[in-house]
Amino acid sequence: MPTKKKSQVTATPERRRELLGLAAEVFAEQGYNATTVRRIADQAGMLAGSLYYHFDSKESMLEEILRTFLDELWDGYDTVLAAELGPRETLEALVTESFREIDRHRAAVAIYQKESRHLAAQQRFAFLAESQRNFEKAWLSTLERGVAAEAFRSDLDIRLTYRFVRDTVWVAASWYRPGGQHSPEEIARQYLSMVLDGISVRP
Repeated sequence: MPTKKKSQVTATPERRRELLGLAAEVFAEQGYNATTVRRIADQAGMLAGSLYYHFDSKESMLEEILRTFLDELWDGYDTVLAAELGPRETLEALVTESFREIDRHRAAVAIYQKESRHLAAQQRFAFLAESQRNFEKAWLSTLERGVAAEAFRSDLDIRLTYRFVRDTVWVAASWYRPGGQHSPEEIARQYLSMVLDGISVRP
């Protein structure tokens, strides 16, 4: 497989983001294993060999796509968790931040949903498993705090609730399109109004 030579000129940051965005769309649509460098190059309007001036493999493209998405996601989540909000407010903020990330990185979220389980078994993508463990810990601890504070119902199965919230949030990547009728904040508000009416303690 061709590799980038030191003498070759790398892409500008803007061009690199553009190429990664195109690659993410192809990976999300066709699946990682079925996607070839030639297909990505075709989408970018360039020869397959030219793509190697910027990336040494499709694996490196996928890794950068997923790391960029997860780095931004955790920047947002860490800010929420550090704010030490109440459990309901933390849940609301995590859901809102999740929809913002779907808006910014819809294709990357779709790839993560479809591919992370088998990719995480590879050493190169071990960071996916670590992120998933941290993700689960953040959401479970928020739900547990809510039950302890009597903000959420005491009869909740915490792990089942976590799976429900997680899956119903992230599945939005399959239908959401940036620039649509509703902003990510509006979708989060509507979503939360449905979810929280079902798990909040009734007066």
